[in-house]
Amino acid sequence: MSRGVIQPSQQKLAEKLTILNDRGIGMLTRVYNIKKQGQVWKACGDPKAKPSYLVDKNLESAVKFIVRKFPAVETRNNNQQLAQLQKEKSEILKNLALYYFTFVDVMEFKDHVCELLNTIDACQVFFDITVNFDLTKNYLDLVVTYTTLMTILSRIEERKAIIGLYNYAHEMTHGASDREYPRLGQMIVDYENPLKKLMEEFVPHGKSLSDALISLQMVYPRRNLSADQWRNAQLLSLISAPSTMLNPAQSDTMPCEYLSLDAMEKWIVFGFILCHAVLNSDAAALSLWKLALQSSTCLCLFRDEVFHIHKAAEDLFVNIRGYNKRINDIRECKEQALSHAGSMHRERRKFLRSALKELATVLADQPGLLGPKALFVFMALSFARDEIIWLLRHADNIQKKSTDDFIDKHIAELIFYMEELRAHVRKYGPVMQRYYVQYLSGFDAVVLNELVQNLSVCPEDESIIMSSFVNTMTSLSVKQVEDGEVFDFRGMRLDWFRLQAYTSVSKASLGIADHKELGKMMNTIIFHTKMVDSLVEMLVETSDLSIFCSFYSRAFEKMFQQCLELPSQSRHSICFPLLCTHFMSCTHELCPEERHHIGDRSLSLCNMFLDEMAKQARNLITDICTEQCTLSDQLLPKHCAKTISQAVNKKSKKATGKKGEPEREKPGVESMRKNRLLVTNLDKLHTALSELCFSINYVPNLAVWEHTFTPREYLTSHLEIRFTKSIVGMTMYNQATQEIAKPSELLTSVRAYMTVLQSIENYVTIDITRVFNNVLLQQTQHLDSHGEPTITSLYTNWYLETLLRQVSNGHIAYFPAMKAFVNLPTENELTFNAEEYSDISEMRSLSELLGPYGMKFLSESLMWHISSQVAELKKLVVENMEVLTQMRTSFDKPEHMAALFKKLTSVDSVLKRMTIIGVILSFRSLAQEALRDVLSCHIPFLVSSVEDFKDHIPRETDMKVAMNVYELSSAAGLPCEIDPALVVALSSQKSENISPEEEYKIACLLMVFVAVSLPTLASNVMSQYSPAIEGHCNNIHCLAKAINQIAAALFTIHKGSIEDRLKEFLALASSSLLKIGQETDKMTTRNRESVYLLLDMIVQESPFLTMDLLESCFPYVLLRNAYHAVYKQSISAKRVDAH
Repeated sequence: MSRGVIQPSQQKLAEKLTILNDRGIGMLTRVYNIKKQGQVWKACGDPKAKPSYLVDKNLESAVKFIVRKFPAVETRNNNQQLAQLQKEKSEILKNLALYYFTFVDVMEFKDHVCELLNTIDACQVFFDITVNFDLTKNYLDLVVTYTTLMTILSRIEERKAIIGLYNYAHEMTHGASDREYPRLGQMIVDYENPLKKLMEEFVPHGKSLSDALISLQMVYPRRNLSADQWRNAQLLSLISAPSTMLNPAQSDTMPCEYLSLDAMEKWIVFGFILCHAVLNSDAAALSLWKLALQSSTCLCLFRDEVFHIHKAAEDLFVNIRGYNKRINDIRECKEQALSHAGSMHRERRKFLRSALKELATVLADQPGLLGPKALFVFMALSFARDEIIWLLRHADNIQKKSTDDFIDKHIAELIFYMEELRAHVRKYGPVMQRYYVQYLSGFDAVVLNELVQNLSVCPEDESIIMSSFVNTMTSLSVKQVEDGEVFDFRGMRLDWFRLQAYTSVSKASLGIADHKELGKMMNTIIFHTKMVDSLVEMLVETSDLSIFCSFYSRAFEKMFQQCLELPSQSRHSICFPLLCTHFMSCTHELCPEERHHIGDRSLSLCNMFLDEMAKQARNLITDICTEQCTLSDQLLPKHCAKTISQAVNKKSKKATGKKGEPEREKPGVESMRKNRLLVTNLDKLHTALSELCFSINYVPNLAVWEHTFTPREYLTSHLEIRFTKSIVGMTMYNQATQEIAKPSELLTSVRAYMTVLQSIENYVTIDITRVFNNVLLQQTQHLDSHGEPTITSLYTNWYLETLLRQVSNGHIAYFPAMKAFVNLPTENELTFNAEEYSDISEMRSLSELLGPYGMKFLSESLMWHISSQVAELKKLVVENMEVLTQMRTSFDKPEHMAALFKKLTSVDSVLKRMTIIGVILSFRSLAQEALRDVLSCHIPFLVSSVEDFKDHIPRETDMKVAMNVYELSSAAGLPCEIDPALVVALSSQKSENISPEEEYKIACLLMVFVAVSLPTLASNVMSQYSPAIEGHCNNIHCLAKAINQIAAALFTIHKGSIEDRLKEFLALASSSLLKIGQETDKMTTRNRESVYLLLDMIVQESPFLTMDLLESCFPYVLLRNAYHAVYKQSISAKRVDAH
């Protein structure tokens, strides 16, 4: 300075531009948040959201007074109006400090910007975007940031109230105004109309600004072309010229190629508003200005704050003399923009969709091309981002009646291809590093060295910097990439920025204006260094779409819904969750308080998108399952009757008066296509599902604000919930009518459902077996994980409360010959056919559905009912204890027994309850047999091992050990001598008031009671034995199972001898039954032979009794005669029926 020359290095233009631009974005973020906070206060009905002194009606007049008198407030003369604020002064200082000092920071930022702009003017800096790119770009960015900041500041409605209130509180507290207040207040007043003030302010900076803007004439028109021009130039196409595919993409203006069009339009519009005089004198400037005005109707100031170009420019120019022509230009451009801009941008988006798709496809196949064609990738990203932001901005600020140009249902496709290119760059970063490390060391270093050597003048400082560039590049090697070394060229880029500043000032020894080749070469080198160490930053610079965050969230959600609604676009829906990963890049360290809000917003949006995608996929899968269930239902045996009937009628050629019924379509007809164009509903569903699943399967996981989302897990979760609901729903259980689906039909539907779900693995990499395990295992329990009833509880309730209850009521009988429960002819017909729910195929289907766990629950429920019947039986035994005790020892005294028998009460009740127990046990044996059959198919080796284990328990084995083996066997469906479930159920009945000896006695007497009661069955008309069903219509044949099982369980619990007690039972029973052989009353003995057969059944059923033992008690000849009699009776009954 002492020599009268401004030293460029002392001005630190590069450093100041870098710092101020970053600080400017930070200030914009803070001011934007204050403005939005003001809008929240205004819109929010919650008084807590707004400081009390801005809401309180009593303080309203004081606030209005401060705003009206702003910036000067005479506190002494207005005590009455301002006195009420006295109480709130400390609260005001505390709550408004952050806002107030943000405005102070804005003022300081303004001072620094003005100082730097003056310095740049004084240095007469040369600006050319194609040569000193960084310097020109940062200069224009600073101008626009400064203009934007002052514009948004002027839009904060509460600014005067906030500043005035804070200053008043400060004066009341400290006795004087804040030292920054006078200047701050004046700035707020001066910038009421910010652009008008800035136009005056920029008069001295006009030359520098216009030079920088006019340098865009080589760049902006080339970027602002129509889609047809792009198409004719084969823009972004790698395959249009196959011979040059491997050649590196080169340009003299490398960084300008991916420069944001949006940024350039802001530079041009705001720049020429500030230095408007040049529009009248320079045709190039006017051409740029018009082109920018024709492209848009509004510009983005910051985030969702927009600037309506034409209205603002017209309002500013209308007050300037001689600007009628410019005003006419603005009006013409506005008409042009309204009529043509929408369609032009629509066609651009259409072109970019196909161009990016081609580029992404080629690079996916040949990632090595990312090296030479990296420029194309970043150009494509930048072009697409500009078009998306343009659409977003204009769709939210439509100034035209027709909105078709601002609704793009295919926008998701464009965003998707952007994300695909971003993914390629991240994935193949090392490939690009390898390429550009070799490029920098093998070509760039050599060319730069030659350029430096050929410089006629090269001062020492510049020479040192240039040499360091060459040395840095020469020292690079591929080995560094292979070793995973972290590269950092930020210092080199900052040195080049500094060098631009040194060489761009007037009277510089080495003027970059005279050595443009050097500038262009260095710009290319800088791009190459970014390909090595700044790929992530480059992706943010060219393709960041964080503007979608809270700023255009409604539009964002609407785009997502449109994408899901259009089947052809649903494959691109994953781009919306992927965009949520961008959101945190819009935050700034100067405004840390918004990080949590934006982070939470990004998480909630990502979660919502993935959830909606999974729901949509789930709904499609459900629809497919429904269709498949309908098709599989057509194959059920019940539907073949009609087909068989038609076939029989055809054979017999029965002539019918009316036209015959149309022939029923056979299952499978839907698969026969007359032509390929025929598309069924199922085809459409599969197509839509495959498209959506492509999206869900696109990325294994994505990270959003330190949270990891896994799209496939969303689908898995929804499938589990829906599968659970569907299985329960397919049971079609109606509590009112007690209707339920047949187990075989439910199993068919479930299998059809599972087949569809298994096919999902062809679309998405999910473990569908895990879904089956989770859902089907839960269905084997009483309640699922959500506490809802399962098919196990529904079927258990139905069989117990509906089927078995009707058996007890005499409407249904168990037919051993058919191994099923069958409806009996009664007056009131049942609403269901018992056989269709209890035959062997249905029970096997039930076992398939419920599995061993579910069948165990069913068994436990059955045992609970048995235990309640046994409890009642014990009560009856206690009532008749004395009589039974005597009968137990008097079975060889017929007269005494007859007399004692007459003293017994509730004989019929005992037999009825024992019959009920027998029916339940018969049902359980059916269920167990079905379970064994099912498990023998699924796990034959395991079942055979369990069976072998059970069959070879030594007789001397401890009962506890034996019961464990029986429990295992029972779980596998194997029959056991002693039923472990029954033992558990009955052992829980032990009464505290009764001693074990007494309990044992009651158990013995219960067997006596049953034995002596058997003869009464002979008088019952329903006790007749039917050979056809191998049982009795009143189910007394079930007594055999009841007597054996109850005896085995009771005497296991009481540690008695089961064999001895059953021998005693057999002696009593045979003695009692022999007595009815001597009876002469036909009514009493009408079904004597049928009842005799019970003894044979009891022995046949028992593992503890033998026929020899029976022979010793009851002559076999009587049994043989009984069988002969009942069979003879059956044949004669059939003959009668036939006649």
